[in-house]
Amino acid sequence: MAVLCSFRSLASRHAAAKWQHAVRVGTPSTNMSSSFSVSFSHSAAGKHELVTREDKEKISILTLCNPSKRNALSLEMLTALRSHIIDVTDHSQPKTVIIIQAQGNVFSSGHDLKQLGASTPDEQAKIISLCSNVMTLLREMPQIAIAQVRGLATAAGAQLVASCDLAVADDKASFATPGVKIGLFCTTPGVAIARALPSAKRAMEMLVTGEAMSAQEALRLGFINKVVPADQLEQQTLELAQHIASFSRETLALGKKAFYQQTAKPSLDDAYLVANGVMTCNLGMPDAKEGIKAFVEKRHPTWQS
Repeated sequence: MAVLCSFRSLASRHAAAKWQHAVRVGTPSTNMSSSFSVSFSHSAAGKHELVTREDKEKISILTLCNPSKRNALSLEMLTALRSHIIDVTDHSQPKTVIIIQAQGNVFSSGHDLKQLGASTPDEQAKIISLCSNVMTLLREMPQIAIAQVRGLATAAGAQLVASCDLAVADDKASFATPGVKIGLFCTTPGVAIARALPSAKRAMEMLVTGEAMSAQEALRLGFINKVVPADQLEQQTLELAQHIASFSRETLALGKKAFYQQTAKPSLDDAYLVANGVMTCNLGMPDAKEGIKAFVEKRHPTWQS
């Protein structure tokens, strides 16, 4: 019953507002010290806009806008990205899908190594923690996150791809964790990458060799969902997002949360315990009732969310 009630809360009409409240008050994955919040809240002010947002009906497109620095995930870039992610969920009309893309021919080269090298140990720890928090928010947010990958995604850039729910890449894209080559093991990127690849040995190979994985191999291993010609990347990613966004937002939010919860369970029985409660909850939701009714009546459903 506890599982059912928790999902019933997520599935309410105010799901996004409640999720946002959880971020603000601090859940186990998003709780940060006040010094962390203050330190990063002021760093984004008065600067070139490093992340832009464009809304297309139920879809928000977030663009990394620092191609001259290979869209490095600097303190400022991470702060802006985190702010946009939270804002999308807090909007009066929350979106169903988020696309993360980048300007230029490099999706993201990972952390800004020059900035990290010039930072104090405390500052370094806060940057790493902020990056991990952004990745966790993508996993825990109600929206479906799609990475649109053009070119290279390395280290924390590959981590960003792995942290999204889905990924579409052009046929020249590649993914790597080359930190070992400069004496900095890609430990935090490895958290997301190990969970996005079917084999721990393949993930470890990436981490200990630093060698790149092609888009074709990434597709074969399930690290990404589609490989498309470069001139079709934007259109095909948008079409995927539009297809997903045509479904009930609350149903997708419920399903996403349940999927990651049940796959994290150690046993099949525990996974089914989660799934059973969620499906029962789902059946009581207005959009499920409307969808079943529309199916019986042979018409298209009209979603409330």
